[in-house]
Amino acid sequence: MTLPPPDRPSPDLPASERPSPGPHTRDLPERDLPAKRDEIPPSPRPPAAHTPAKVPHTRISAAWFGVWAGIVVVILLIIFIGQNTAKVRINFLWLDGLIPTALALLIAGVGGAIIATAVAAARIVQLRRLVRRHHD
Repeated sequence: MTLPPPDRPSPDLPASERPSPGPHTRDLPERDLPAKRDEIPPSPRPPAAHTPAKVPHTRISAAWFGVWAGIVVVILLIIFIGQNTAKVRINFLWLDGLIPTALALLIAGVGGAIIATAVAAARIVQLRRLVRRHHD
């Protein structure tokens, strides 16, 4: 028995049993190639006139983002406070008392934020003075 050339499938084999075509089968008619059922043709790109215009970032859009970020933070704080209601004993200098865990942690966090803001403000003042000296 002689085998058909590699670029031609055997005519007596059904299409389901034929070997998959390779790059050497480009010149074959479509009826000789197995059907590709899973292949979906790509959809055409919409014309450039339908692409949405890019909206510039404004102060209002930044404020809107800040509002939503603030809402998320408040929701997280409410959950945090609700889950940490156990009382803890706090000793600070001459003060002594019991307060909820969440309140103690929030006070510590706000205190840390105040310290960080003070350091940042001092740095800004320092940089402004430096700029004034070199500018004049």
